[in-house]
Amino acid sequence: MKQGIFKILSNTPLNASVYKMVLSGDTSAITNPGQFVNIKIDGLFLRRPISVNDVDGDKLTIIYKVVGKGTEIMSTLTDGVLDVLTGLGNGYDLSLAGDRPLLIGGGVGVPPLYMLAKKLIAKNKQVTVILGFNTKDEIFYEDEFKALGAKVFVTTVDGSYGIKGFVTDALKDTDCTYFYTCGPEPMLKAVYNATTIDGECSFEERMGCGFGACMGCSCKTKYGNKRICKDGPVLKKGEIIW
Repeated sequence: MKQGIFKILSNTPLNASVYKMVLSGDTSAITNPGQFVNIKIDGLFLRRPISVNDVDGDKLTIIYKVVGKGTEIMSTLTDGVLDVLTGLGNGYDLSLAGDRPLLIGGGVGVPPLYMLAKKLIAKNKQVTVILGFNTKDEIFYEDEFKALGAKVFVTTVDGSYGIKGFVTDALKDTDCTYFYTCGPEPMLKAVYNATTIDGECSFEERMGCGFGACMGCSCKTKYGNKRICKDGPVLKKGEIIW
């Protein structure tokens, strides 16, 4: 973990409630896709944990949804600097992917899968991506995944775009060796129950410190209690207790 000052390079909306922010600073502590950063917001006590979307040299890209006071303040920032803790969490294990990994993202669970897809494609893996949203107006990053060379399926609950239904409704169109997923817990559980292959789930959890000291985000696993911020946010399928 490192604490650093990052300059805001851009902060643009991807849809009505989701923003993409590009920062510049020391990204050396970010070593795995699936890790997150913890951002200090002036006037608020707790930092805001945001997943890493991509790293390119000293540029850090995050994508976040406006859901409360902290992210609402973030959405208004167009310049200046932010105090950021980087290199938090364990991230995904790329060594288990096999030849045909499957990446499944729901809503704001989509962003960390982009860096993962980049890393896997660089290893000559045949990457399939399923992106799940409620409606067409919420879709983002479909074209970005396609530009990497991934095979992409999009599902919408209302059927306004792509496959009608949930991410699990697209599973029948895939033939993969291992899955990686990130999204709301009901989606993670549905993917867990619908898949016969092994995989990893990245969990969202309310956090206090973000680096394992406060124990506020502990959860039970088959191998004892784990802290989502420190021992996660990624858990192996075989250790999860629902």
